[in-house]
Amino acid sequence: MAGKKREYDEDDVRVRPGRSSRPRTRTRPKHDDAIEGFVSAVDRGRYAVEVDGGQPVTAMRARELGRKSVVVGDRVSLVGDTTGAAGALARIVRITERKSVLRRTADDDDSTPEGRLERVVVANADQLVIVSSLSDPPPRTGFIDRCLVAAYDADIEPLLCLTKADLAGPAEVLDYYAELDLPHVLVRPDSDLAELRERLAGQVSVMVGHSGVGKSTLVNRLVPDADRAVGVVSAIGRGRHTSTSAVALPLPGETGWIIDTPGVRSFGLAHVSADSLLHGFPDLVEGTVECRPNCEHTPNDNDCALDAWVMAGNADPRRLASYRRLLASRAGDETENQ
Repeated sequence: MAGKKREYDEDDVRVRPGRSSRPRTRTRPKHDDAIEGFVSAVDRGRYAVEVDGGQPVTAMRARELGRKSVVVGDRVSLVGDTTGAAGALARIVRITERKSVLRRTADDDDSTPEGRLERVVVANADQLVIVSSLSDPPPRTGFIDRCLVAAYDADIEPLLCLTKADLAGPAEVLDYYAELDLPHVLVRPDSDLAELRERLAGQVSVMVGHSGVGKSTLVNRLVPDADRAVGVVSAIGRGRHTSTSAVALPLPGETGWIIDTPGVRSFGLAHVSADSLLHGFPDLVEGTVECRPNCEHTPNDNDCALDAWVMAGNADPRRLASYRRLLASRAGDETENQ
């Protein structure tokens, strides 16, 4: 029997247990204890979130958000350590539906891999404050036009803020935009900013402007401790000043927010359609009913019904000219430095 070969049966077979076959659930925690906050700054995966009656909270995105981006202006829900203490880190578990989205195209050049990629600049803004100086440097209407296109596309109100009004008059610029019903304010070094403060009160306002137009000076006058506030929110990263990122600053008296965007000096507008731009021209909308589908409403579109609409006296010809000028700016046919 010593040399007899052993026979094996199924009881001798050991099977390594595999991973659990329990189906994965898609049920997510409800986070009923989450608190609400407002994203005031973003820096390399960390977010400064303002919560009612507390210190700014540093947070990160929860994995359950997937690829949803979080940007300045977002209203979010937080869980975890929301004390705002040094070293504390909360998690953003929900993003409230945005009421407005200011976008730009990363690059208008189709030859680059990232060309025509849409990026969200700011969420939930009420108005876009376009800061332009009247002299030194002179006003750049091409830049203003592109900002107007971005505002109309985002369905937020534009406001033209003309600085250095002590050096030149505004007549030429205002005449250029006379048919757009574009609200404006004039700012001088000695002005009290009362009119501008009134327009900013209770609003979330995004400020954009070229270098040298006095935007930083204006922000510091509106928010006297703006430099200190920016220093605080920059601490969400590694102490780097967030000069290339949007930063939301509360106006004194809790009357509203200014979102300073020093890194956004221009807008790529490849994502904006001709019909989207029409939001800023309600008097022209009805005239497009007879246009062919996908009409671009340019002078080269022979079937565009807007020309006949204007010739029939239904709208001012200068309104159509302004609309088409913005279309050209959107397409890059007008230079931004005009």
